[in-house]
Amino acid sequence: MTSDDQNTNGEIILVLDFGSQYTQLLAQRVRENQTYCEIIPCDATAQEIAARKPIGIILSGGPSSVYDETAPKIDPEIYKLGVPILGVCYGMQLTCKLFGAAVESAERREYGPAELTVSDAGRATPLFEGLSETSQVWMSHGDQATRMSEDFETLASTSTCPNAAVRMRSIPFYGIQFHPEVTHTAQGRELLTNFVVKICRSSRKWTMKNFVATAIEKIRAKVGKERVICGLSGGVDSAVVAALISRAIGNQLTCICVDNGMMRKNEIENVAKVFRENFDVNLVIANAEERFLSLLAGVDDPQQKRKIIGKTFIDVFSEEAKKIDGAKFLAQGTIYPDVIESGGKKGGQAATIKFHHNVGGLPEDLEFDLIEPLRELFKGDVRRVGLELGLPEELVWRHPFPGPGLAVRCLGAVTKKALDCLREADAIVVDEIVAAGLYRETSQVFAVLLPVRSVGVMGDGRTYENAIAVRCVSTVDFMTADWSRLPYDVLAKISSRVINEVNGVNRVVYDISSKPPATIEWE
Repeated sequence: MTSDDQNTNGEIILVLDFGSQYTQLLAQRVRENQTYCEIIPCDATAQEIAARKPIGIILSGGPSSVYDETAPKIDPEIYKLGVPILGVCYGMQLTCKLFGAAVESAERREYGPAELTVSDAGRATPLFEGLSETSQVWMSHGDQATRMSEDFETLASTSTCPNAAVRMRSIPFYGIQFHPEVTHTAQGRELLTNFVVKICRSSRKWTMKNFVATAIEKIRAKVGKERVICGLSGGVDSAVVAALISRAIGNQLTCICVDNGMMRKNEIENVAKVFRENFDVNLVIANAEERFLSLLAGVDDPQQKRKIIGKTFIDVFSEEAKKIDGAKFLAQGTIYPDVIESGGKKGGQAATIKFHHNVGGLPEDLEFDLIEPLRELFKGDVRRVGLELGLPEELVWRHPFPGPGLAVRCLGAVTKKALDCLREADAIVVDEIVAAGLYRETSQVFAVLLPVRSVGVMGDGRTYENAIAVRCVSTVDFMTADWSRLPYDVLAKISSRVINEVNGVNRVVYDISSKPPATIEWE
């Protein structure tokens, strides 16, 4: 399915992407207001946009200066569509420049918190309706709009940015120099809600209940009486797509769970239990641990690991699928961030950060027609779909798990002994985070087996054993993330249990790197 298949209730807000790291988050925030939102290239023409009949347009931020020769531009005819427009940072500066204001380099680049003061004019607009006169906002810019033309009215300012928010008198344009989509902007969500609901007049009917109903209708129409196979890993995405398709076509669906030997502790048993108890599906478990490990023997390059695991997964999956008579369709739990990080972002340039086996590993001569009903959804959307379908909360809110499994958390060459060690340590880490009531407050937590050994003392003897790194991050979009400030007593409990309960480990360290510059996974 594509976004054109989604139930938008006839309403859509378009985000024009100028390259901001927060563009995805902007779209998520709009969707949180039960309004469908899609990201399109910044060079989309006014004609193309008009054909989509948006109720609103958001111009994202971006890393360029509007005066750079290679700076992204916009079709000026867009401003004649009569559609409400919100310009964020670069989007504001670009518009201001086009309509006669000056955009100049600030005395110093502003990156971080600032206090926003809303003027009387600002408080009289729907954009700031119900918001405090002063609040914290998050700045990230080197340029700012100055010497505004008469068409602009200033709505808010900071001590260093006199035109932190503006509107135009002649067209329905609002511009803000800060990022409302990030959590550091205290009332950013409320501001975006005002734009979506009060300015764009969204009816807020894009709900997961409607999405599920429409997706089921589309699946049934596409599949007919054919059979569908689905790779089920136990993660949120694959579980939700399997549940959605099961709801649509019942036992025409066969789920194949490939046990590659790199799953979390008790993963296979838990997957089987949930789906056999809650859904009318045929479940096949393919035990391929030895096959995967033999192909990974001696391989320590992270991308090579991913490629081997991705190809082998498809091979094993295909072999099992051929045993299913009449299987024509392959369902995948691909979601939008998978596409982005695999270099497939629509309308923009994205470096391939890592390969996802459900995006980049498919053979060109794939024998099945693809069904990817979650491809345009963010993780938060997917979780809400899962709850709508009746999946258990503990599964729906489970932290993400990489497609290659523990292989990319076992640094260096992968062996069964190393995986077993890591599996036990990882289970302890998660157990203690859950016990401390921190699981829902964090976004991803796991253990990493480091390819180093260190000296220790246990009892009266010297040891020379493995080290485990604990990684725990907080994020809203997984495109950026910060390390979680876990309480010391929780870290102490994790360390004590891992060292005492996992054979071969005598040291535990905590990863305090953010993304960027680090990635969430170590490989």
